[in-house]
Amino acid sequence: MAFLEMVDIVKRYPGVLANNQVSLELERGEIHAVMGENGAGKSTLMSILYGMQSPDEGYIRLKGSTLFLQSPLDAIAHGIGMVHQAFKLFESLSVWENVVYRREPRRGIFIDGARARAQVEELAHRHGLPIDPRARVANLPVGVRQRLEILKALYREAEVLILDEPTAVLTPAEVATLFTVMKSLAAAGCSILLVTHKLNEVMAVSDRITVLRDGRVAARLVTADTDPDAIVRAMTGQQITLQMPKQPHQPGAVRLAAKDLSVEQYGRRVVDGVSLEVAGGEIVGIAGVAGNGQSELIEALMGLIPIARGSVMIEGRDVTRASVAEHRASGLGYIAEDRARTASAASASATDNLAMGFHRSPPLAVGGLLKPAEMRAWARSLIERFDIKIATVDTAVGTLSGGNLQKVVTARELAHNAPVLIAEQPTRGVDVGAIAFIHGELLKERERGHGILLVSAELSEILALADRILVMYEGRIVAEFARADADEAILGLYMAGGTRA
Repeated sequence: MAFLEMVDIVKRYPGVLANNQVSLELERGEIHAVMGENGAGKSTLMSILYGMQSPDEGYIRLKGSTLFLQSPLDAIAHGIGMVHQAFKLFESLSVWENVVYRREPRRGIFIDGARARAQVEELAHRHGLPIDPRARVANLPVGVRQRLEILKALYREAEVLILDEPTAVLTPAEVATLFTVMKSLAAAGCSILLVTHKLNEVMAVSDRITVLRDGRVAARLVTADTDPDAIVRAMTGQQITLQMPKQPHQPGAVRLAAKDLSVEQYGRRVVDGVSLEVAGGEIVGIAGVAGNGQSELIEALMGLIPIARGSVMIEGRDVTRASVAEHRASGLGYIAEDRARTASAASASATDNLAMGFHRSPPLAVGGLLKPAEMRAWARSLIERFDIKIATVDTAVGTLSGGNLQKVVTARELAHNAPVLIAEQPTRGVDVGAIAFIHGELLKERERGHGILLVSAELSEILALADRILVMYEGRIVAEFARADADEAILGLYMAGGTRA
């Protein structure tokens, strides 16, 4: 009998059969990968295991006993922990308060804050996940929040640990450290379920793999006996390559330029004297560990936050003090990092989200009046083009999986055909088929003569797409490389604050 069993799990939503007789077995001390395309049912299955949802059919058995999980608190009580892809944090509280919540060290009847902060600091240092225990979560960029989620799970020492895309914002060295932690936990008897789209991670760290496709189990694989191509075939039902054909680099005129750009927040300079240019017909990549100023740089380039010093030019027009709408009108498209809070309106339909930016002009609007039939037709065309898994065009995008919501945002922004595109983590949480598609679309933008500024935590993505690569560390550009001169090792060195001897 397996340590943990999920048996014949069925979960239905209106118009969608998310899990269809799914069974999964997890052994004690095993690292078990769960893979599948967006909408395959991975997140639903893990939500059921963590008590966030109840199955319509089927059951869960742990150590031979059937579990009836009504909430995550029940799951935690049975030794099941989860690092979520969509963050589950108290934004008004500090880092240390989030980590120790419900397991606070005490001194008498009072919470021992000093000891809690020291424990969190020691935990972060031990696992190579630096974070300020006193920082307020509301002020943290997305990447640091992901780091906090990992620390929360490590603090609780669960017997079963679900990791949902845990390495999305880590450097290669930090990923290696996390893998070491995972293997150490597994050796100590902790059973780990790893939900990821990254084939190299699965091959490097997992023992077995369960592949879901269209809500069913498509394959059960032993990692040592399989290869990435077999996993992709099981996920998609076809052969897919991520090696995109790329035309030689032929940059044109400068389309986006920042000069001596600085941004200050909370009395600290988070972007410090950054200068960069993006020409038409090129992709410029920005590599860096989350929290080193990339998010603030992009927000400043978009006009979302004030600039303390310096200038921004789009298509030769000074937009340093311009509004976001004026940035857009000047020719700037934006795939935002936080697809749920910044890039979309979660409670609005796919029709409304895909119409944003097109809603004041024909064919979606005439004489100031929206044309609902044309809006729906527009939405259907983009949903089909990007293979977005959604019940209807009237479905609220907040109900979609993370990867499908990313497709909605990407589809809308590419449809604008802007001469300059800022793509911030464009494939985070997206399956291999969609990654290949989005990469292909970005390269098409480049070939059309558009300029692209690509910010990605995935060095493989930077190396696959970028013509030039900038490395950010502590708010500064610390290195610049032509693609031919860069590799993961040298980029990782500069991302960590080092330099070549």
